[in-house]
Amino acid sequence: MKFVFCLLVAVLSTLTLAWTDVANAASEESMAPSGGTFPKLTASNLEKQTLTLPEDFAGQRNLLLIAFQREQQRNVDTWLQEMKRFDWAPDFWYYELPTIDKLNPVARWFINSGMRRGIPDRDARARTITLYLDKSSFRKVLNLPDEKQIYAVLVDRSGRVLWRAAGDFDEAKAASLEIALRRNIDGPR
Repeated sequence: MKFVFCLLVAVLSTLTLAWTDVANAASEESMAPSGGTFPKLTASNLEKQTLTLPEDFAGQRNLLLIAFQREQQRNVDTWLQEMKRFDWAPDFWYYELPTIDKLNPVARWFINSGMRRGIPDRDARARTITLYLDKSSFRKVLNLPDEKQIYAVLVDRSGRVLWRAAGDFDEAKAASLEIALRRNIDGPR
C-alpha cells in the first residue's frame, strides 16, 4: 500500500511538472524592474482566495513582511506581535509574504496545506499570501539585496514603495515606520 501511494505521488509530480511553466507564467504577470514598485502578480492567500497584487491589498498603505526562508518566521513574528501599536493609522493593513521559488502545483499544495494547518486563525491565514516566483527577479524589482534577512516594505495600493526596513522589529524601525505612516496619511489614493 505504501508503495502504491509513493508511486501515485511520483506519477502526479511528474505529470504536474509539465504544468509548472504554465502555472508560473500565470502567477507572474509583470516582473520587470519598476523603480521601487511592487510587481503586478497573482497569488493566493491561505484562505484560498486568489488576489491580484498590489491592487487587492486591502489598505491604502500596506506593510509587507517578506521572508525567503522557513527559519525566518521567528523574525517575521517580531513584527507581527507589534502590529497593534499601529492601529491608530487609518487604512493601514499588514501581510505576511512567504516568498518561495517556482514550484509545481503538487508541491505548492503540500506547502500551502501545511501552512494552513499550522495557522488556526482565519485572519492570519487571510493575511498570509505565499508567493511562488523567481525570487531573484522579485528582489531586484523591490531593491532587496539578499535573502539572508526579512524585509518590511510599506506600499500603497498601486504598489509604490513608501518605506522599507530590513531585519527584526525594533524601536528605531517602529519610529521610522510611524513617521512614514504619518507622512503618507493623506497621500495619493
